[in-house]
Amino acid sequence: METPSIETNIPNFRHFHLPDLNVDIARSIPDLNINIFSFENSQIDSSSELHFEDEMGDETFEPHLIISEGENIVEAQAASSGIRKKKNLTNNERQAVYTMLQQKSNNGRLGKEVTRLVASQFSVSMRTIQRIWKQTDYGRAHANVHHRKTKNCGRKIVEIDFERIRGIPLHRRTTIRSLACSLQTKKSTLFRRFKSGEIRRHSNAIKPFLKEENKKLRLQFCISMLERDSIPHDPRFIGMYNFVHIDEKWFYMTKKMNRYYLLPDEEDPLRTCKSKNFIAKVILFLEKIGVFPFVTHELAKRTSVNRVAGTLETKPITSVNKEVIGSYLIEKVLPAIKEKWPREDAGRPIFIQQDNARTHVDHGFDIRLISQPPNSPYLNILDLGFFSAIKSLQYKEPAKTVDVLLAAVQRSFQAFPSTKSNRIFLTLQSCMIEIMKVKGSNKYKIPHIKKAMMERVGQLPTHLKCDSELVQEVFNYLS
Repeated sequence: METPSIETNIPNFRHFHLPDLNVDIARSIPDLNINIFSFENSQIDSSSELHFEDEMGDETFEPHLIISEGENIVEAQAASSGIRKKKNLTNNERQAVYTMLQQKSNNGRLGKEVTRLVASQFSVSMRTIQRIWKQTDYGRAHANVHHRKTKNCGRKIVEIDFERIRGIPLHRRTTIRSLACSLQTKKSTLFRRFKSGEIRRHSNAIKPFLKEENKKLRLQFCISMLERDSIPHDPRFIGMYNFVHIDEKWFYMTKKMNRYYLLPDEEDPLRTCKSKNFIAKVILFLEKIGVFPFVTHELAKRTSVNRVAGTLETKPITSVNKEVIGSYLIEKVLPAIKEKWPREDAGRPIFIQQDNARTHVDHGFDIRLISQPPNSPYLNILDLGFFSAIKSLQYKEPAKTVDVLLAAVQRSFQAFPSTKSNRIFLTLQSCMIEIMKVKGSNKYKIPHIKKAMMERVGQLPTHLKCDSELVQEVFNYLS
């Protein structure tokens, strides 16, 4: 039996033409390396059509549609130049685009550079302008160019019942991950809600515990800072010009953790010490009159790599007791007050505010030591803001020895502008007002009263006023 040939089983095999894939595929893919604006210098008329013919049939293209093939290049050039493209246009803007295209068109055809100029004017890509023009059937009258997006389009927001957070214990709300686990949602979803402001981050610091007796002492202290003549009709705080706040503070050579801003190719700095828990430090006695370090000067007993034996060394006093404080008050603080105090105010009493100090009267000056309420650091301007300001200045200078550290603190003290001291005293008075509002408790926030702005316009007061009804409530509470 004769085997049938392939030609008889596959009809018209000789006349069936297979396209050359190596040619057709290359022809169908646009060449992104060409200059998309080369049509400006070419001899092709923008009003004429370009015809490409191959074995698969005839296709007709318009010049402004061919430009869209290089849209990625245009957008990349715009991104490199810092031009930010809009993502969407409103219906009014789309109508304005269509009107401008109609004005620049000729029988439904756009001239050279029209698409690019309109796209540049509306800060969108050329592809967006081409889509709007195509949506109108290339300039057909009374065309609808409104977008087809509904109000409820795009990715749907994951619904989270934030009222459930109130029932979650605080110890399970310390991180985004822990809170997301308690809410049974994704961490990324909860983080986006945090960035949008639906939940907030709070840094909580432990505050001293106050008994009822402590609260009353705080209220009495705040009332004592009001001018007697202004009570009860127009209560206001005293100027506090004759008050000297003193306190002790440890100053460290460096901090355990520090933040630096480096270039991408810079090497990370390496800081070392023998123990992070024993960083070299020195305690200083600070007031607005001066800085008095608790140090001693001793001769080095042995030779080391840093100095030879017999060199005079500065060493900090690590144990500061009542006797040391008393000697510094009598030998350093009081003479400094007498030296710097204005002679015309020598007859007025001078109040030195510190904890647990005895009354002391010096020759020619009426100096009295008063005690602030216990567990009340924010009733002292040093703890309220002065220490933080001095430390921020001191950490800007590197220190490797006690002498260098003391010199850095002294320079920071001198560099602190005296005009900012008035701001801290106003903050102290505002804290006293908040203490009276919460009946002596420490559950309050330090208010912001825009002191810097008022100082720029010359309206910063020297003392604050207090509400007469609030003062009367405090009197009733104490009685």
